[in-house]
Amino acid sequence: MYGGDEVSAIVIDFGSHTCKAGYAGEDAPKAVFPSVVGSIDQMDVDDMTSNEKNAAVDSKNSVKDSEKGKGKRKLFVGSQALGFRRDHMEVLSPFKDGIVADWDIVDNIWDHAFRECLLIDPKEHPMLLAEPSSNSQQQRERTAELMFEKYTAPALFLAKNAVLTSFASGRATSLVVDSGGGSTTIAPVHDGYVIQKAVAFSPIGGELLTDCLMKSLESKGVMIKPRYSFKRKEIQPGVFQTVDLNLQNTTESYRLYSQRVIASDIKECVCRAPDTPYDESSYSNIPMTPYELPDGQTIEIGADRFKIPDILFNPSLVQTIPGMDNFVEIAPSVRGLPQMVIESINKCDVDIRRELFSSILLAGGTASMQQLKERLEKDLLEESPQAARVKVLASGNATERRFSVWIGGSILASLGSFQQMWFSKAEYEEHGASYVQRKCP
Repeated sequence: MYGGDEVSAIVIDFGSHTCKAGYAGEDAPKAVFPSVVGSIDQMDVDDMTSNEKNAAVDSKNSVKDSEKGKGKRKLFVGSQALGFRRDHMEVLSPFKDGIVADWDIVDNIWDHAFRECLLIDPKEHPMLLAEPSSNSQQQRERTAELMFEKYTAPALFLAKNAVLTSFASGRATSLVVDSGGGSTTIAPVHDGYVIQKAVAFSPIGGELLTDCLMKSLESKGVMIKPRYSFKRKEIQPGVFQTVDLNLQNTTESYRLYSQRVIASDIKECVCRAPDTPYDESSYSNIPMTPYELPDGQTIEIGADRFKIPDILFNPSLVQTIPGMDNFVEIAPSVRGLPQMVIESINKCDVDIRRELFSSILLAGGTASMQQLKERLEKDLLEESPQAARVKVLASGNATERRFSVWIGGSILASLGSFQQMWFSKAEYEEHGASYVQRKCP
């Protein structure tokens, strides 16, 4: 229907932490930017000084006006736009508990991906969108509506994250452990379909680990200064002095967002999953690892390098971190990764359990943490049935692991045999949005 060579499809993986977009058939996404936006109420915009207005224009950022209720708000999308501090700018996420709650933000993010990053007209390209394994019918229909009504895309396909990760690794049956920014989902895939009754979910993702690291550092007296809050002046060659800036109208959400960007980098640079379950005594004398913060101060990180990643295996560790009280209520009901994997496999048919144990796939940004594969395999060998051959598979390249959902979509949308699977605009106009359930099982 859509000859693979004529027009390339666009693949979008809209995750809770970053949005990845690019052309089908390529090996990595062209655009990767945060899934959050900066938002300023129009009343605050009118109060901006002319200097700030000029600066905002100069930085060529993706700025969108959007209606919200009666008041208008200005939205700033993309890493560059979010990196520029503005008075009264709140940082908003379209997601609430892993489900899209603000479609206006989604619309602006897609618009940014098409027009600013990929420089395409969406009505000329079929769209393959990755979706969570637990996406509701209402969410899928809303996605189809927006794609066909606003962007007038010629065709659409919604594919489950876990299925795409399986495709990326060349397997039709596997157990996908997808640990992203907002959560961790474990989904068994059999012959290209997700076994819904066996999907397991945990609220522990990269963002929670980043928050834990920040709180832990704060309790030790390390304050992360956001990049916008200081200037560095060179007083002698090679000698810098940090001057704090007093910026009154910065919102709490923007300050937190800016600190998280730095804390997330610390986590990615120094953290690694411990070989054995973490306990204070055996890790108390661990050698310190230095990390230089943007303001020039060098901090030393010790046991936290191992303690923070171990939360994935032992969620109750969160309770030992000062300031993480809001998570304490749900911590007892959250299971660690190995328990979730075994529970999920036990909910599947006996015939495919052996195959699932031997092809456990790691995907998502959090899953690219050092030593996570080895630790998960070791714990599963101890807890799984004797007869099971446990094999945890992860691509050696961290970029591939991070983008495995997008890469799977890129492979699928460029297959010749897939071209008759699209949900076309003509079918949408004839049958309505609910037809997406039939076309994209």
